[in-house]
Amino acid sequence: MSIKEYLAAQTAIVDAALERLVPAESIEPQTIHRAMRYSLFAGGKRVRPILCIAAANCIAPSPAGVEDAASSLEMIHTYSLIHDDLPALDNDDLRRGRPTSHKVFGEAMAILAGDSLLTVAFEVLSNLQGIDDSRKVALIRELATSSGTVGGMIAGQVHDIEGEGQAPTAALLERIHRAKTGALLRGSVRMGAIYAGASVSQYEALSAYGEHIGLAFQIVDDILDVTQSSEALGKTAGKDAAQHKITFPAVYGLEASAVMAEQERLAAHAALAQFGEGAVHLRELADLIVQRSA
Repeated sequence: MSIKEYLAAQTAIVDAALERLVPAESIEPQTIHRAMRYSLFAGGKRVRPILCIAAANCIAPSPAGVEDAASSLEMIHTYSLIHDDLPALDNDDLRRGRPTSHKVFGEAMAILAGDSLLTVAFEVLSNLQGIDDSRKVALIRELATSSGTVGGMIAGQVHDIEGEGQAPTAALLERIHRAKTGALLRGSVRMGAIYAGASVSQYEALSAYGEHIGLAFQIVDDILDVTQSSEALGKTAGKDAAQHKITFPAVYGLEASAVMAEQERLAAHAALAQFGEGAVHLRELADLIVQRSA
């Protein structure tokens, strides 16, 4: 199976889980459920849930119900995008090639749509049926920590906001992006490991892989913001420079940033050595993250 075929198959599995787990638009209050679904089904790549599933499959082939745990990651990711796009944060009008949530539903409903996806994510994890309670608690803890204020996604967002206009330094860049993007990507892989009952060695190896792809993902994102058009990205290009964001190209330049992304890709491959062919899809995902053009 090619990576394209694999991604299509896994995306269909994740989308089916999201369709089942998120309230339908016909359920009251209808407006909030329309807003949640508008952003959730806007054509995202499902990178985080697919990483979760692929990591779980390194440990135990096709563990039943893993797609439900994985779907919680897409809910958290989508909530963060809805809030990121708000006028009080990045003030963006375009996401995944169409108007952002607050442009369609208004700021109040967009805020509530993000809040709702956040709460449903943890409801989904609390209701998992395929694992014991200790792993369920570990999954909830991992998602909360990866999304939170101590080294998690929100911490990175705070550092990013406070860093606007400051001199771009390597130390500040590291602090922002290991948390803002890297934490949830690493958490995605860790959640797959936890769900499938990984050993300590397996969990540590997958965590290392997650660290490397998390950093690689943000490096490439920063590069694409400079080199690609809004049409190609599906979001407003050039926003980082316009808002004086601290990015990898701003600190290291485009050429050195590309070299760093490749180094992280190779390190991600090396972290998977113990899994052999069982980690083929994780290796392909690392390649895709670094070599993508949008």
